Amino acid sequence: MTLYRRVFDAALVRVDAERAHRGALALLRVAGLPGVAAGVRRTYGASATLPVEAMGLRFAGPLGLAAGFDKDARVLGGLAGLGFGFVEVGTVTGQPQSGNPRPRLCRLPADRAVVNRMGFNNDGAVAVAARLAAWRRRLPSTPLVIGVNIGRTKTVGDAGALADYQASARLLSPYADYLVVNVSSPNTPGLRDLQAVERLRPLLLAVRDEANASAGRRVPLLVKIAPDLFDDEVVAIADLAVEIGLDGIVACNTTTSREGLRSDPHAMAAAGAGGLSGPPLAARSREVLELLRERVGPDLALVSVGGVSDAVDVRARLTAGATLVQAYTAFVYEGPAWPGRVQRELAGMGGQPVVAR
Repeated sequence: MTLYRRVFDAALVRVDAERAHRGALALLRVAGLPGVAAGVRRTYGASATLPVEAMGLRFAGPLGLAAGFDKDARVLGGLAGLGFGFVEVGTVTGQPQSGNPRPRLCRLPADRAVVNRMGFNNDGAVAVAARLAAWRRRLPSTPLVIGVNIGRTKTVGDAGALADYQASARLLSPYADYLVVNVSSPNTPGLRDLQAVERLRPLLLAVRDEANASAGRRVPLLVKIAPDLFDDEVVAIADLAVEIGLDGIVACNTTTSREGLRSDPHAMAAAGAGGLSGPPLAARSREVLELLRERVGPDLALVSVGGVSDAVDVRARLTAGATLVQAYTAFVYEGPAWPGRVQRELAGMGGQPVVAR
């Protein structure tokens, strides 16, 4: 057991989860400062990696940070030194919003899991685009791939959803290496209804047209889906992705299920509603990955997320058909040395992951 994990289990787990998250962001801001970043990279970065080429991009390693951690693109400099092959910022909405009332983030340590009902709290597309533009000016040749995850502003409702996503794509695509349309968070009312193919098709086509026109180039576009879909719904989205030439699928978002948890019922009740992430999601995430890969063939990029705990898990996802793998909850529980350690262990295992074009 690492020193960080001993400290986390003994003390940090007692700190309010959202307060701890804000503290981590503050430390990462410091870690990204000139004069500090190089030392962070030497201490935590991956000295050996397993590069991946996908969607016309080169990723330093197959492990990335999932959306939700750096919602507002505030700590890219700090995250760049920890060994992630890519970072997905967001979810970003067309308009700034404060999210759901607190408390809205809770840990379930017995399951190494997290429950969140944040509600897309973020500074909005205008502010995040400005930060990403500044990042590109400062470090134009950084090897860190930056994805941007966009969602629907809660107040616009269904009628304004398409225009809201388009506004975010217009502002953010010039600074994104790839763009993800999030229609799968359980914490924005009605959002998951957009996963229905008849509603998803026009949304993805409109976002793609807006992104490419605004960026003046082809911006890889992916969609992020929920683990709670039925298998036939997953298949329908896979078929749509192939039909319209989507670049990839991110699978999966958090789950509303609470089946199979080891946590005390009182702890689960205290955690309340929201999306569950961490190891309890692993089995379903793997099932969806395998179903998608079988359906879409070898060339579409699949980003597997949900319940990844170590290098063995990442390798298993790559073997099962993932092009790239994302994590969030394991980073929370295992600390800053975790991503670099996983990338080094993966490189030591040898072989090459699936490459999508």
